[in-house]
Amino acid sequence: MMKTMTVRPAKKAVLSAGLLALVLSGCGGSDGANGEDGIDGIIGVDIDSTSTLQATFTDATVTDGSVNVTFSLKNGNGVAVLGLTKDHDLRFGISQLTPVTEIVGDTQIDRGYQWQSYINVLKQPNTSTIPDGETNISPSAQYQAEVEVASACDTCLVDNQDGTYSYTFQANVGQITEPLTITYNQDNTQRITLELKQPLITANAHYDFQPSTGLTEDIASRDVVSIEACYTCHQPDSLELHGGRRIDLENCASCHTATSGDPETGNSVDFGYMIHAIHKGQDRVTHTATGEEAAPYKVIGYGGGVHDYGNVMYPQKPAADCSACHVEGADAPKDAALFTANKSDTACIACHTESASEHHVGLSTQCTSCHIEGGYARSAKEAHGDVMTAYNETQTMNVVFSNTTVTAEGKFSTTVKFTDESANVIAAEFIDTSSRIVMAWDSDIDYPAYNDASYNFRRLRLSEGVANADNSWTLVWNSVTLPTDYVGKTFELWSAVTACYNNGGYGRPEVQLTSCETDDVRSVEIKSNAYHFVMAADAVDTTQTAATRRNIVDTTTCQGCHNQEVYHYDNGINCQTCHTPDKTLKVDSAYPGGKKSTSFAFKAHSAEGHDLSVSGVESGTILKTDCATCHTADGISLGRSEQRVWRYADTDTGADVWVSSDTGACLTCHQQYITESTISHIESNGGIVDGMSEEDVHTRSAEMCSTCHTPARLTESHGS
Repeated sequence: MMKTMTVRPAKKAVLSAGLLALVLSGCGGSDGANGEDGIDGIIGVDIDSTSTLQATFTDATVTDGSVNVTFSLKNGNGVAVLGLTKDHDLRFGISQLTPVTEIVGDTQIDRGYQWQSYINVLKQPNTSTIPDGETNISPSAQYQAEVEVASACDTCLVDNQDGTYSYTFQANVGQITEPLTITYNQDNTQRITLELKQPLITANAHYDFQPSTGLTEDIASRDVVSIEACYTCHQPDSLELHGGRRIDLENCASCHTATSGDPETGNSVDFGYMIHAIHKGQDRVTHTATGEEAAPYKVIGYGGGVHDYGNVMYPQKPAADCSACHVEGADAPKDAALFTANKSDTACIACHTESASEHHVGLSTQCTSCHIEGGYARSAKEAHGDVMTAYNETQTMNVVFSNTTVTAEGKFSTTVKFTDESANVIAAEFIDTSSRIVMAWDSDIDYPAYNDASYNFRRLRLSEGVANADNSWTLVWNSVTLPTDYVGKTFELWSAVTACYNNGGYGRPEVQLTSCETDDVRSVEIKSNAYHFVMAADAVDTTQTAATRRNIVDTTTCQGCHNQEVYHYDNGINCQTCHTPDKTLKVDSAYPGGKKSTSFAFKAHSAEGHDLSVSGVESGTILKTDCATCHTADGISLGRSEQRVWRYADTDTGADVWVSSDTGACLTCHQQYITESTISHIESNGGIVDGMSEEDVHTRSAEMCSTCHTPARLTESHGS
C-alpha cells in the first residue's frame, strides 16, 4: 500500500534542502570556490512606519550657484530611517544673511544682518477671500518667501540607501533675478532649511555655513531668541504651524523676511515685526489728529480665514519687559543682545505703530533717527528700562510685620513697614496708603468661609490704620470676627501695597521712588512672600510651624507666563485668598443661567486666555487641557479636601446651588457643558450638584470620584 506523508511548510524547506544536497553530492567533482562576501545589510526602519523622526544636515556646497546638501534621517533611538522619496511631503528652503543698509535723507543707516530668502513669489491679493466689511487692512501685491517642493524634481533627491540622502536645489542662487534680485555672496552666511511632514510626525532642520570657507562656526549669525522662551507660555505642539510642517524657529526666521507680506491685508510678515505685532494684541493702537484708534494686526490665510490678532490677550505684564522673550545670560542664543542694538524701526512700529502717540502723528517711521543712545529721546533699551526700573526695584523690597496680636476686644491687629534691598525702612511718603494688606486664616485649607469673613472685610487700606512716626502703620481689622477656635490655626498676612515712582521720559530723568502726592506718578506692587504663622490666644505662637496648603499649583509657571502683573494686587499668585470656593457669583448673560462662579479655580480654568482654541484669537496656542501647564505632579489628585463646598449657579435659573468638593473642581471647566447623563453619573457616585446649602452638601456628600479618576487617568483624558 502506498503511504501518504503530509509535509508542513517549515518541514518542506528542510526536506528540500536535504534532497538538494543529496543530488549535488551525487554529481561528483568539486563544488567550486566560495563566492565573495555580500554587502552587510543596513539596519534601519522604514520612514512610513517610524513613530519618531530626526533630520540632521551634514554638509552643503555651492558650485556655480548650484546648491547641494546632504542630510541623515534617524528615529528617536538613533536608528537609520530608510525609504525617503521625493514624493513624501519634503521641502527645502535657502536664505542668505545679508548686511542691510538704508538711506534716510543723506544718511546711510546700518540695519544689521537680515535673512533674505532666495526663493520668492509675487502674490496679488485674492479679493474673494477678504470678508465684506473687513477693516484695518490695505490689500496690495506682496512678495512672499517660499520653499522648494522636492516632488517637483525627479532627480534632485538621491537616496544613499543607508539613511543618508543628498538634495540638489532646483533654484540656482547665482541666477536669482525674479521676482526679486538676490545677489549671492560666498562670504555671507547661508542657511538651508528642511521640513518633512509625515501623517503623525514632523521633522525640521537647518544648516548655517559660509561657502567661501566651509565654516559652520564663528560666522555671522542672527540667533536672537530661542524657542524655549516661547515654550514658557506656549505648548510645543501648539506651535506646529503651516499645517503642522513648520516647528523650528530658525525655519520661521528664514521665510518671514523683511520683503515678505500678506497681500490680503498689506501687512508685513517679517518675523520680528509679526511677532511683536501679534503679541501687542488688544493693546495695539495708533493715534490720529482726533484721538486714539485700535490698530489690530491681521493676516488673512490662503483659505480666507481671518487671523485677527487684535483679540490676543498678551499675558506678559509689564509688556515693556523684553526679557520675557529676549533671554540673556547662560544658555542664551548667540546674538541675544541684538535686540538692544537700536537698528530696527520695524520692531518699534510693530508694537507702537507708525503713530505711537499723539506726539508722533505725521512724523516719519524712522524711530531710531531720534530714539538713540545719548540723545534727548530715549533709545528702546532706555525707554523699556525706565518702565522696568520700578518693577525690578520692588522685587528687592520686603514687607515686615510685627506686633501681630488679638486685642482685648477680640480683633486681629498687626504693624507693618516696608524695607528696601538694604533693609532700610522706606519713607511713608513713597508708600501708597490707598493700597491694602489682606489677612486670612485656614490658609492651609481653603481660607475663611465667605459668609464668615468676606474678603471685602479681610483687606484693609493703610489709610484705615494708624500711621506711626517710624514709617510703619498699625492696622486693626474691626469688621472681622475671628472664629472661636482661632487658636492654633494657620494665619496669613499678604501685602497688596504699592510704592510710588516717577515715569522717566525724555531728557532721561532718573526713575526713583517719588512722593505719592506728586502728579503723574505710577504705583507698583512691592513683591514679598505672604507671612504665614500660627496664632496663640493673643500673639503669634512662635513654637508652632505654620501648616502648608495642598500642593496644587506651581505658581512659578503662572508667573513664567504672566510675569509681575496678573490682574490686580500683583504680588505673586495669591488669588485664592479672596476668590474662595464659596465666594458670591458674578452676573454674566453669556453664561448658562446668567451667573457664574468667581472662585479662583473657576476663573483660572475658564479664563479666555487659558483655552485659545475656543476664545480670543482661537489659535490653539495655549490649551488648558494640558493640566501640567499649571498643576504640580500631584495637583489634580481628587479626594483631598472633603470638607470643601463650592457655590455655583443653576444653569437654567441662575439661583445659588451648592456643590460637593471633587464635583465642584470638575465643574470649574465642565459646568457649561453638563448634561443629564453627566449629572446622573456624578450623583450615582456620591457627588452633589444641587445642594440647598453648605450643610446640605456636608450631610449628603459621599464622593467616590477618586476611585476611578486617578491623576494618571485625569492627565490622560485631558491630553497631558
